[in-house]
Amino acid sequence: MRSRCFFLFLLIQLFSPTAKYISGQHPVPPAVREADKQTNNAPMEAPLPPKSKQLNVKQLREEASELSQLSAGIPQGIEYVTKGQIPKDLNDQLKHIEKIAKHLRGEIYP
Repeated sequence: MRSRCFFLFLLIQLFSPTAKYISGQHPVPPAVREADKQTNNAPMEAPLPPKSKQLNVKQLREEASELSQLSAGIPQGIEYVTKGQIPKDLNDQLKHIEKIAKHLRGEIYP
């Protein structure tokens, strides 16, 4: 009698809706199935070509020249620093150099 009850219990468990959850199968709502069908059958779009950015060569040359002039004055400012004197405009020059360098890098390597 016990074995029949146990066997009946196992059959009920196998065919019950919760058995799917135990075995790792989850019911999929119909709307999700329909959405999967639509996305799987949709043609793939070609990727967009990279945007070619026109470089303003004149501006790049002017900024490179300004960068060169600003950086030429830095060694003299560092000499003052080694003597214990900090030039007033050294920090501003370094910030300006950094700003121009970042802009140039952004224009060349977008």
